[in-house]
Amino acid sequence: MKVFSTSAEIYSHVLRERLEGKRVGLVPTMGALHEGHVSLVRQAKSNCDCAVATIFVNPTQFGPKEDLSKYPRTLDEDLEKLDQAGCDYVFTPTESQMYGAGHSTYVEPPQVSSRWEGEIRPGHFRGVCTIVLKLFQMIPADIAYFGRKDYQQLAVIRAMVRDLNIPVCIEACQTIREPDGLAMSSRNRYLSEEQRHRALGLIRALRIAERLVERGERDVQAVERAMRQELLAAPVDSIDYAAIVDPVTLEPISEIQASVVGIIAARLGSTRLIDNATIDCR
Repeated sequence: MKVFSTSAEIYSHVLRERLEGKRVGLVPTMGALHEGHVSLVRQAKSNCDCAVATIFVNPTQFGPKEDLSKYPRTLDEDLEKLDQAGCDYVFTPTESQMYGAGHSTYVEPPQVSSRWEGEIRPGHFRGVCTIVLKLFQMIPADIAYFGRKDYQQLAVIRAMVRDLNIPVCIEACQTIREPDGLAMSSRNRYLSEEQRHRALGLIRALRIAERLVERGERDVQAVERAMRQELLAAPVDSIDYAAIVDPVTLEPISEIQASVVGIIAARLGSTRLIDNATIDCR
């Protein structure tokens, strides 16, 4: 595994791989890697000839009330995990590499970013779109891999790629969970043992929504009410949202007639967790 810190180095190596006819898979990350991230690298390595991961804590996707300095930075451990997963190249740029002096160009995110995380974290998706487009420019991959846990982020990136005619395929990979169902997240490390137990309310709420729809419930408000009740029973400390939405636009719907997505964001102490589930209407 080779590690590069400049865009010129990573670009030249990836371009050479492409010119030799090899397929390149890209996994963008902010580090603090867990099994969910590693599974994306394994998927890239399985589907492509060459797997590239990036580690960059992107300052532009942090809101004014979100502490960038507290984001975990575990580079040595991250590199070891990537090496064991068979990653070929890792790009670890500095902030000055990605946002040089006088930087003033940003990507306006697509419509699908406007609700949910977009409302609660203003400017977040502007930062996400900007950094992802930069990485796509620096690393001309065939396929980029993203996890379904960040469902709205996935929808935003797909829309950006479509709207801007970016020549990369976006591959969505399944959420990786702990044995008890909690979605793996870099934020889980901040939960106390008691909070960790209460955090299971998120997956229980999603499973309740799935069961209700499977049993024939089509009233969105009834399903959302049951989700919130389960979250409050956990209890979580606050609920940002617990909703049933259209799987493409992420807009609210009034009746469940086809496949939908349940999305949740809730807080336990100072830790904010998100989760989701695709629910098929049979």
